[in-house]
Amino acid sequence: MMLVASSNMQEINVHERKLVNSLAMKYLGVAKQILGMRISRDWKNRKLTLSKSGYIENVLKIFNMQNEKLVSIPLASHFKLSKDVCPKTQEEMAYMSKVPYASVFGML
Repeated sequence: MMLVASSNMQEINVHERKLVNSLAMKYLGVAKQILGMRISRDWKNRKLTLSKSGYIENVLKIFNMQNEKLVSIPLASHFKLSKDVCPKTQEEMAYMSKVPYASVFGML
């Protein structure tokens, strides 16, 4: 799947024709979702909005947390993410795939 975006519709049409002529593809219409993000358009104000709420709802279901209360958990300014906190073994990867992100880093 490919998403083409521009503020110039003429530009989109030119690139679309080039792609159709060089690749086996078909036009699927105006995109409503890409990579788990919902796409909303405000044509009048020329704004495009991406929302990951559907993705977040699915993650909450995976961890059986869809009925939990909402809270604000700001990330402390001293907290730095780096590749050092990435899993290094298969066991660490398996563990992290079963634990919600915030609890892995001691934020809950």
